[in-house]
Amino acid sequence: MKNMVFFLWLLLCCGNITAQSDSLRVLRFNEYLGYVKKYHPVARQAELNISAGQANLMKARGGFDPRIEIDYSRKEFKGTDYYDRLNATFRIPTWYGIELKGSFEQNEGVYINPDETLPEDGLYSAGVKVSLAKGLWVNQRMATLKQARLFREQAKAERDLQVNEILFRASLAYFDWLQAYNEAEIFRDFLRNAEIRFQGVRQSALAGEVAAIDTVEAKIAMQDRALSLEQANVQLSNKSLELSNFLWLDGNIPVELQDDVIPDIQVESDINPTLEVFGRPLDSFPLTRHPKLRSLQYKIEALEVEKRLKVNQLLPKIDLEYNFLTETPEQINTFETQDYKGGVSFLLPLFLRKERGELQLARVKLQDARYEMDNAELTLRNKILAIYRELESFEAQNALIADIVGNYRALLTAEERKFSFGESSLFLINSRESKLIDAALKQNAVQNKYFTAKAKLFNSIALNPAGLP
Repeated sequence: MKNMVFFLWLLLCCGNITAQSDSLRVLRFNEYLGYVKKYHPVARQAELNISAGQANLMKARGGFDPRIEIDYSRKEFKGTDYYDRLNATFRIPTWYGIELKGSFEQNEGVYINPDETLPEDGLYSAGVKVSLAKGLWVNQRMATLKQARLFREQAKAERDLQVNEILFRASLAYFDWLQAYNEAEIFRDFLRNAEIRFQGVRQSALAGEVAAIDTVEAKIAMQDRALSLEQANVQLSNKSLELSNFLWLDGNIPVELQDDVIPDIQVESDINPTLEVFGRPLDSFPLTRHPKLRSLQYKIEALEVEKRLKVNQLLPKIDLEYNFLTETPEQINTFETQDYKGGVSFLLPLFLRKERGELQLARVKLQDARYEMDNAELTLRNKILAIYRELESFEAQNALIADIVGNYRALLTAEERKFSFGESSLFLINSRESKLIDAALKQNAVQNKYFTAKAKLFNSIALNPAGLP
């Protein structure tokens, strides 16, 4: 009778129950990250950087918008028209330091200046204003527009970094949730075993086949497994809440993870395609495409534009203006060279201390950005290389711990068989089982570290996966 009881118990407890209830729903890793990327507020906030970059570019292009200027003034005192002046101008800034201009002037009055005397129907002019030194090849408008284009591209790189960071943190939360779930399942399975063992020993004790004190030892083991399961359930609940921080629906509605939702225990096959790392070698990830390095490169290019502008500020300001004059603009042949209004202006600070100081500051900022770029590139390269070595180590550790768990399971099975023949004791079985539990928990922890290392690789490369659902 004793051997039959423990033989039946052995069949039940040796195969850890892994079948999941049909009522449970599995939240797959790629599906989960797809929700995070699509609906998480931080991911949506990252998209605002693109909109801000576009707005800044539009603002910079406004420096080249045509302008209409109208200046009108009139003075009348004690029945005398002192003056009545109208000056309307249409300006078209161009890419280089050239500005096209057309204007209309009409002046009347008793006390207008002689040089303001114009034909009765007004005077039209069409001309050009050219900056010959400062502002010809580069000026503030040109520099602002070039920098706005670079900042827009930099915003895209910053967006990729922000999205990658939130996906990285979400991945760690999922792996921690999976680890907590596996730990709870480990203790749940061994609690079943302990309950079956306790019932078997209790029946044997009632039949007088074993000492009654053995039931106490079996019950202590069962209670210890129940306590561990309760603690694991608390940890699982906490990790579920942490995971819920990353779950949102459209309209910024937070979602709480339900109790009937479980992680995918076969997630290992989905990690590489979801994170798009695929276990590729280091040279398959060119660092020149890394968002952080791209962002720094755009920053350097913007500072180079700034430096060129400051160099240009050392030149004298020489503006040349020439306008054709006519009373009948509808007749093109009336624009003649002998009727014109022109001028030239010259400005040059004697010491150029302000300009030289701004140029020196621009050079310092540019060199600082280049140092930052060099340091970031080396740091990223070494970090990625270290993670690759870490992944290789965890692959070896997973193989070792799997073999250790298998050996401990074989020892437990052998001890149970010896016990069924009366050649062992509950103490030895509990000892073997405790070793197996510790090994299973360690296997679970090593697996979590392996998954975390893959997430770190994803974060270090700063990928923004496009294949998420």
